[in-house]
Amino acid sequence: MPKPPRRVLSIIPPMTQLNTPYPSTAYLTGFLRSRGIDAVQEDLALALVLRLLSSAGLDGIRVRAQALPARRRSAAVAFFLEHFERYRATMDPAIAFLQGRDTTIAHRIAGRAFLPEGPRFAALDVYVDPDDPTGGDPLAWAFGALGTQDRARHLATLYLNDVADVLRDAVDARFEFVRYAELLAQSQPTFEPLAAALAAPPNLVDDTLRALAVAALERHAPRVVLLSVPFPGAVYAAFRIAQTVKSFDPAIVTVLGGGFVNTELRELAEPRVFDYFDHVTLDAGERPLLALLEHLDGKRSRQRLVRTFVREPADGGQPARVRYIDFAEADVPFAEIGTPTWDGLPIDRYLSVLDMLNPMHRLWSDGRWNKLTVAHGCYWKKCSFCDISLDYISRYDGATAATLADRIDAIIAETGQTGFHFVDEAAPPKALKALALELLERRRAISWWGNIRFEKSFTPEVCGLLADSGCIAVSGGLEVASDRLLKLMKKGVSVEQVARVTHGFAEAGILVHAYLMYGFPTQTVQDTVDALEYVRQLFEAGCIHSGFFHRFACTVHSPVGMHPEEYGVTLQPLPPVSFAKNDVGFTDPTGTDHATLGAALNKALYNFMHGIGLDEDVRAWFGGRVPRTRVPRHFIARALR
Repeated sequence: MPKPPRRVLSIIPPMTQLNTPYPSTAYLTGFLRSRGIDAVQEDLALALVLRLLSSAGLDGIRVRAQALPARRRSAAVAFFLEHFERYRATMDPAIAFLQGRDTTIAHRIAGRAFLPEGPRFAALDVYVDPDDPTGGDPLAWAFGALGTQDRARHLATLYLNDVADVLRDAVDARFEFVRYAELLAQSQPTFEPLAAALAAPPNLVDDTLRALAVAALERHAPRVVLLSVPFPGAVYAAFRIAQTVKSFDPAIVTVLGGGFVNTELRELAEPRVFDYFDHVTLDAGERPLLALLEHLDGKRSRQRLVRTFVREPADGGQPARVRYIDFAEADVPFAEIGTPTWDGLPIDRYLSVLDMLNPMHRLWSDGRWNKLTVAHGCYWKKCSFCDISLDYISRYDGATAATLADRIDAIIAETGQTGFHFVDEAAPPKALKALALELLERRRAISWWGNIRFEKSFTPEVCGLLADSGCIAVSGGLEVASDRLLKLMKKGVSVEQVARVTHGFAEAGILVHAYLMYGFPTQTVQDTVDALEYVRQLFEAGCIHSGFFHRFACTVHSPVGMHPEEYGVTLQPLPPVSFAKNDVGFTDPTGTDHATLGAALNKALYNFMHGIGLDEDVRAWFGGRVPRTRVPRHFIARALR
C-alpha cells in the first residue's frame, strides 16, 4: 500500500527576482494548505544570491578568479582582485542596506568613497559639464539633492552588478541575476544543450546551489518537490535542483511546472527530461496537483492524472517514450484556490535594487510587493501578438471583490506589508472598480499597481476612484502607436482613446507606463516615425510618464503564429522539436530594418522620459533619412480637448 504524501515542498529556482518572491509557490502552498495538505516552500533563487554575495562567498569567487591566467582576466575580474579586501569589507553592509536592515550606511554609499567602483560605474562619469549647477553630479538629474537613499540604492546595485560580471567572467559564463543560462532553454528544439550543461562538472554556482538544495531537503523532509519555472532563465537551475533531489533520495517525487512549461513544453517528447522529473504538468497547477497527490496516495490510477506528462519505460525493444495524460476534470474555480501565503519565505531578506532608472521598471525591482491576481486569464483575449490560445490567457475566471479584499487582509496580517502588485495580464476594469469600492468601504490603506488595457471603461471618475483606493501606477499596451496596426493587432483601442484614458490616470496622480512595440508584421518606416510622434505628443501632454519599446516576437501560440497569412507574413520552418517550442521566425515582405529603427526609438524614449527633446522633430532621432511624420502636430492635444 503506497504511503500517503507527508509533505510537499515548492521551490523557486534561480533566477527570478531579487526584490520579492515569485508568487507561484505562494499560491500553490496556500492552495494545498487550504485542502489540508502539509505544504512548505523555499526560495533558492534568493538563497543562492545571498550565499554568493557574502563576505565568505566572495572568498570562493576570488579563488576561481585567481586561477585565471592574467591575459584572460576581464576588466571586472582584474578590478575585483585588485580591490578584493574592500569588496570583502563592504559586501555584507551593502546587502544589509539593500535589504532595508541598515539604512544609515546610505550616506557613506552615496558619498562614493565607500564601495569599490568597478567598470559598471564608468557610465556615471561619461558626461561632466563644468558649467553644470549640480557640479557635474551625474546622478543629480535622477535623484536630486535630497535623494540619498535612492542614490545609494542605485550605486549599491551597480556594485552588485560588478560582482555579477566577475561571476560570469571567472566562474560561470551563463550567470545573470535574472536570465541565468537562458539560452539553454528558450525555444530550444532539442534537450542536447541542457543535457550537456547538466552533465558537465559543477562549478562554484552549481556547488552552492546543490548545498542549499540539500539543506532544504534535510530541513523539510518532503516526499514531493515542486519546481515552478516561470522563465527560460530559471530552467537550468531547476534541473540542477532536481538532479540534487534524485541523488539525495530517488524516492522523492519531483514535479516540473510553471509559465515556461505551459508555454514552451506543450509538445514535450524528450524522455531524458524524466531522468530529473517524474511528472511535468501544464497550465494552472491546482487540479493536476490534486490528481497527482491522490495518485501517490493510492486513491487514483495513473490513467486519471490531469494535464500531466510521464515517461513510459522501454518495452519489447521499443525505446522509452513520453506520454501525455489528461483525464477530463474541471479546473479549481479561481474563487476557491485559497489565499497565497508567504509563510516560510524570508520576506525581510529580499533586496530592493535600483538598476534601471525607468520609473515603472523601478517598481518591478525596488521594494517587496505582495503579488496577487485579480482574476485568472484575460477578459479581452483577442490581441494577435499574445498567446491567447493558452489557458493562462484564454480561461477567464474571477472572484468577488469581497473575496479579493479578504485575501488582501489575510496577506497584510501575515506579512505586515501593504504594497500589492496585481499580476494579471490585464486586470478587468469592473473587478478593479468593485475592489476599489470594497477597499474604501473597509477603510484599507494599501498601495497597488498593475497592468491594464487602456480602454474607455477607465473614465476620469473611475481613475480617481482607483487612486483613492491606493492605485499608484498602471501599465498598459500602446504597442505600435498606429490606428492601422492597432486594428490589425485587435487591441480594441485607438490612439485617441489611449490619450484620453492615460490623461485621466495622470490627472488622478497615477504613474502611467506604456508598453510599446516595433517590428509588427507589415510595419513600415513611415508607421514607425508616426508612432514615435504619437509617443512624443503623449509625453508632451503629460499622458504617460514611462515607456519601453520591445521588438515584436512571433510565437507559435499567438494568432500571428497560427494564422500568419492573415498578417501578411510567412513563417520560417522550424526544426523537429522534442523539447521547447515558442518563438518562430518570420519573413515580412516590407523588408523594414527594424534593428536600426529600434535603437533610435529607445534613444528617443529615454530622452522623452527625462523631458528632453519633446519639442524637436522626431526625425532627428533616426540616424538616416526617414519620411516626415503624417501625424498632425497637435493631434493628442486636440483629442484631449
